[in-house]
Amino acid sequence: MNKKIAEAFKNGKAFIPFVTCGDPSLEVTEEIVYAMDEAGADLIELGIPFSDPTAEGPVIQAANVRALSGGVTTDKIFNMVVKIREKTDVPMVFMTYANVVFSYGTEKFISRAVEIGVDGIILPDVPFEEKSEFDEVCKKYGIDFISLIAPTSHERISTIAADASGFVYCVSSLGVTGVRSNITTDIGAMVSLVKKAKNVPCAVGFGISTPEQAKKMAAQSDGVIVGSAIVKLCAQYGKECVPHIKEYVKSMKEAIS
Repeated sequence: MNKKIAEAFKNGKAFIPFVTCGDPSLEVTEEIVYAMDEAGADLIELGIPFSDPTAEGPVIQAANVRALSGGVTTDKIFNMVVKIREKTDVPMVFMTYANVVFSYGTEKFISRAVEIGVDGIILPDVPFEEKSEFDEVCKKYGIDFISLIAPTSHERISTIAADASGFVYCVSSLGVTGVRSNITTDIGAMVSLVKKAKNVPCAVGFGISTPEQAKKMAAQSDGVIVGSAIVKLCAQYGKECVPHIKEYVKSMKEAIS
C-alpha cells in the first residue's frame, strides 16, 4: 500500500474531493488543488476527462465535455501535476477510464504517473475480473490500483476486498455519479464485509453533497468522497470557483472531523 494513501486515513476520517482536470481550465484546476489542500482535504482525486465516462452523471459528463473542448490532454494534465508537486505533497490519485490508460500505453501511463508523484489510480469501468492487466503494472511501479465495490457486489465484496490496495471505494448508490437527496444503502454492512476480508480503509462516494450526509457516511466508514457537488461549483462560478470550492471543502472536512 502506498504510504501517502495510508497517511491520508491516519488523521481521523478522510475527506476526499474530486475535480475534473481542465474544467474550467488547467490553470484553475491547479489553484483548486491548492485550495482543497489548504481547506483540509486528505487526498485529492484528479479526473482525467474522457469522451464516454460511463460511471458519471450529467454534472461530471458536462465537465468532461468542457475540459476536452478546451483542449485538455493526458500529457497536459501530467505537466500540471508536476507543477502541483512543487508546492504540495497532498496525496493524489487519478480517476479515469480504461481506454484513456490503454490508448496512452498502460506501462507508459503508470510509470509516468508514479514519476510525477501520483499515488493511486481508479478505473471505474474495469471490473474486478479484468483488473490484472492494469494491477500488475501498478504493482510493478508501486502505485495503488483502487478497487470499487457497489451495493450489488454482495458475495464478491470479500473477494474484491481481499485483493484491494490503497483504499476501497464504496459506491453508496446504484447508478451514476451525482448528488442524491437520500442515501439508503447499508454502508455499515458493506464496510464490515470489507474489514473482515482485509484491514484496508473504506471511503464512501457517489451522491454525497451536504455536511449532514458526509457526517452520516463518515460515521460508518473511514472517509468520504465528493465529486459532483464540487464540479457543480466549477460549472456555476467558472474561473471564480476557487474560493467557493475552498469554503465548501472546509465545511465538509469540519463535518466529519
